[in-house]
Amino acid sequence: MSRRRIQFSVILMVVASSLLSACGAPRAVKYYVIDLPPVPTVTATAQFPITLLVARLTASHLYHDDRLVYGSGPVQLGTYDYDRWAEAPADMVQNLLVSTLRSSGQYASVAKVASSVRGDYVLRGHLTEMYGVDQPALVARFSLGVELYDPQGRAIVWSQTYTHDEPVQGKTVPAIVEAMDRNVKAGMQQLSAGLTQYFTAHPPQPASAK
Repeated sequence: MSRRRIQFSVILMVVASSLLSACGAPRAVKYYVIDLPPVPTVTATAQFPITLLVARLTASHLYHDDRLVYGSGPVQLGTYDYDRWAEAPADMVQNLLVSTLRSSGQYASVAKVASSVRGDYVLRGHLTEMYGVDQPALVARFSLGVELYDPQGRAIVWSQTYTHDEPVQGKTVPAIVEAMDRNVKAGMQQLSAGLTQYFTAHPPQPASAK
């Protein structure tokens, strides 16, 4: 075999290898987060002298996975393979709820439910919907229900649900995430305000004083 033919064969092998590598290269996975900005704190005199615990949210198995969920029609849901949340939505929303309540400055302490922490009240919730749906118009749908449990009285003393479809500006996954970001933040503020209204009408006392 001539030297020129050998060189040509080597070039063909390199080109073919490059094409195969390009075709077989895995598609990059993109991760998204919802980051709440700092919330101005209220004056110390407005604080409720209680420890508020936030339980892990219950939710469909779809929201315990990190893949973004989309809706197709009135009853069908699916997930994106390469567009994911940085953490499972159920955990992310719980963290956002804790952050929002803690940043309000209205409670002596706000923490997640844990075996080492005792609280005066427990806030429980269920994440029902958190996905983009395009029928009839493209929106970011978010629905979260919460209830306040009083361990001392063994009763649910307050509950509220936030449900809203936020219009999406554009037909891309980042646009859906931006709309979801606005929707979730609005939901956190509305639920926090509802809880404030309850405690204002029913001034709480720590368990030690009950």
